[in-house]
Amino acid sequence: MGSCWLPLAALLALGACPSLAYQGSGYSPLEDDEDVYARNRYKETPWCSPIKVKHGYANCRTPQGEYYKNVLGTRCDIRCQKGYELHGPPQLICQSSKRWSGKVLCKQKRCPTLSMPTNGGFKCLDGAYFGSRCEYYCSPGYQLKGDRIVTCMDNKVWSGRPASCVDTEPPRIQCPSVKEKTAEPNKLTARVFWDTPEGRDTADGILTDVILKGLPPGSHFPEGDHKIHYTVYDRAENKGTCKFLVKVRVRRCVKLNAPDNGYIKCSGDGNNYGATCEFSCIGGYELQGSPARVCQYNLGWSGVEPTCAPMNINVNVRTAAALLDQFYEKRRLLIISTPTAANFFYRMQLGMLQPAQCGLDLRHVTVVELVGVFPAQIGRIGVKLLPPSLALQVRLLLRIPHYNFNIVVMDKHGMDKERYPFPATPAELFALIDNFPLRKEEMKLQAEIGQSCP
Repeated sequence: MGSCWLPLAALLALGACPSLAYQGSGYSPLEDDEDVYARNRYKETPWCSPIKVKHGYANCRTPQGEYYKNVLGTRCDIRCQKGYELHGPPQLICQSSKRWSGKVLCKQKRCPTLSMPTNGGFKCLDGAYFGSRCEYYCSPGYQLKGDRIVTCMDNKVWSGRPASCVDTEPPRIQCPSVKEKTAEPNKLTARVFWDTPEGRDTADGILTDVILKGLPPGSHFPEGDHKIHYTVYDRAENKGTCKFLVKVRVRRCVKLNAPDNGYIKCSGDGNNYGATCEFSCIGGYELQGSPARVCQYNLGWSGVEPTCAPMNINVNVRTAAALLDQFYEKRRLLIISTPTAANFFYRMQLGMLQPAQCGLDLRHVTVVELVGVFPAQIGRIGVKLLPPSLALQVRLLLRIPHYNFNIVVMDKHGMDKERYPFPATPAELFALIDNFPLRKEEMKLQAEIGQSCP
């Protein structure tokens, strides 16, 4: 029989008794030892593929502190670099299938897409990924409000404040240069023209109407400096302004004064280029020199300076017409005719006129007395006596009755204005004369210089 007779311990030590194996079990002590050895060697041998995390790293722990970090049962904590985020499980385990328990990926973090600012835009170095820098810009005429440069941060938020493009630049408007104009002759204003300025907006080009403060072009500007101001607004209510001066000059002569015992009346402003000044004298005086003077372009006055000299009546003329011509446009005449010096009406009339002499002078009235009947008649103007023949001619020329009391009132143009067959009170005479056309202007001038009777 083929039995093993050696002691069991010896046989086991020699390993030479195959009959100790269980029949039909397929187990062999030798095979079992090899299996244990293989298993131990398996545990210390890299099992899963090495972990490589792009843009990240793995912190691995083996079951028993083995050298290799990918042996069976190894656990790896996955981390991503700054700016990257993990996609997959945070921990991987090396499995018996020689595969890790999952897949991981570190993807670059991405910020939300920036919104495009109205009337502007932005440009980025690396899209919206972590670390990318984006710079905003605005269209011409707009200014950036907010941060010009933003950066995608690790928390997937853009740094800085949201940017917008706002229209803060005022529209542009250009006014003309200073306008200077000299008034035309005998005028105190000048008509000035210019083109209305147009505004220009640097942004969207849309403007409101141009607003004018001051007189519009084509207006008549008085003497002096006039500020013209234009304003325009854009849609953002930014305001643009411009202004300029309109300078109107009036050429002026030296101011003239009224002569002593006389009046002056000037057109325009009294001394502007083209103005005319007319002169007249008070009662009892006559004008010598130029009755009117004009302010010329060279700023000098035409004519010669007038004066008012006491009126000198020449009674030695040959005709009544020559006598009366001396009063033309200078004096009014109050002719008193009486047949005798003892006439009652005549004496009454003289008595009423004596206290009214100031009123007569104020109204430029000269009293002419015709007394008597030819050939024993005489005329008198103040203290000057008229020759009998000249007195007779006056009566004949004016058709004054010889034998009755009569009063004739004549204006400065030699017109017979009124006749009285009986004495007239000063009040009646003054009321009549004050309604003469020239008298109204005289009254105005006399009031200006304060000439009146007590």
